[in-house]
This record gives sequence, C-alpha cells and structure tokens, in this order.
Amino acid sequence: MRTVCGWARRVQVLGRAWRPAVTPVAAVRPLAAGRHPLLTDRVGAQRRAGVVLDQVDGTTCGSAVLVALSAWADPAELRRLEGPGESQAAAAVGGAAPAVRTAFGARYDARQKQVHRESTRFWPQALGTTPWGMVRWLRRHVPGAGPYRVRLVDDTDATDVRRLVDAVEEALRVGRPVPLLVGSAIPRHYVMATGFDGERWKVYEPTSGEIRAVHPSAIGGRALRLGFDRLHVALLPS
Repeated sequence: MRTVCGWARRVQVLGRAWRPAVTPVAAVRPLAAGRHPLLTDRVGAQRRAGVVLDQVDGTTCGSAVLVALSAWADPAELRRLEGPGESQAAAAVGGAAPAVRTAFGARYDARQKQVHRESTRFWPQALGTTPWGMVRWLRRHVPGAGPYRVRLVDDTDATDVRRLVDAVEEALRVGRPVPLLVGSAIPRHYVMATGFDGERWKVYEPTSGEIRAVHPSAIGGRALRLGFDRLHVALLPS
C-alpha cells in the first residue's frame, strides 16, 4: 500500500507525463572544503562535550537535523553551540568537565527549540516541521549549505526508489548530507543520510542520537528501522 507521500508522488509523476520533457537536473556540486561537522562518520552514539546529540523533545527531530546540517555548512554554528572558550572541550568525544557538558547541552537544546520556532512560522509547532519549512529555513539561515529541494518518494515503485537512491548517493559521494523524512502510512520523523561507504548509507537518527548503517534496499523493502520503516521524502541538494 502506498503512503500519503507515495500517492502524492504518483500524482506528481502522472502530471509530468502530460508536460514536455525537461532538461535533467545538473550533477550535485561539492561545496567548499574546510568544514567542521558536529557529527562524526562513526556508526554509534554521537557525542560532543560528553553530551549525546539527540533531539530535545518529540517534535524537534527536524530541528536536530537542521542544526547538524547547519554545523556542517557553517563554522559559526559550532561556535554558537560551543560558546566562548569551550572549543577544545566541546570537540572532545567524551569526558568533558561537568560545567562544560551543562553549558554545551543547554545551548544545544535551546538552539533546537529556536530552529523549531523559525522553521514552523506557518505551521503548528506541535506537528513538527514540514519539508518545505526545512528547505525554507536552510535557504534563509544557512546559505552555505547550498540549495535543497523537496523530493517526494513512492516506496512501492521500484523505478522511483532506484532514481531516488541514485540521487542520494550522488549527493553523499560529494559530501552533501541528505535529510530524509520517514514514517508509517504518514510521515513522522526526520533523519539524515551523512555518508556512503559504497554499500550502506550512514544515517543520523536524532531520537537515539546515533549514526546507523542502512542499506538502501531497505527503502523498497519498507524496512528502514529508523524509528519508522518507510521513506516519504528526501531533501536533495543541487
């Protein structure tokens, strides 16, 4: 059975069948080097200054993803989170002093709540963040991340899934993270693909604050195991 976004994607594809052919989207461009991401590329729990990098509450999965993507694209985000004089301590994987943990953790939680407010200006905060709100927030607040677009997914259509997987992996190969919206029959939760080892994606899951290894075949198999099993939307960079 198709998801809500799967039906929307089906309608979208059928609508395009009546339009003239369009020029294919250009290859994804790598951005400038010298980035200092908040997340590591290691599978497992993600910590900074001894703080687990998880979402602050049940509605801020999208905000946690946006903060991680912002930190990847803009060193100013890390400086904001670390605070004055705490850069070295905050960069530690664990074992930071209690005062540093408290300060970083408070700033990290407050930043998620701020991003949540900013990305849901035209949407009830209790319902989380829409994909269009995510893209709009990135465009307005993190231009260094480059442009993103909303790509609906029909996980019952093998061709649509294959094209989506190709697009995500093209982005990951040049170091561009890809936020993903997963759920059941309806979209519920944001995660973010951060890397690709040639076989599996590395995916940040903010409820647990972990990087998990996910084989892309799990999309068509409706078995993602990222809190939810089905993929609804990818935010693709260009």
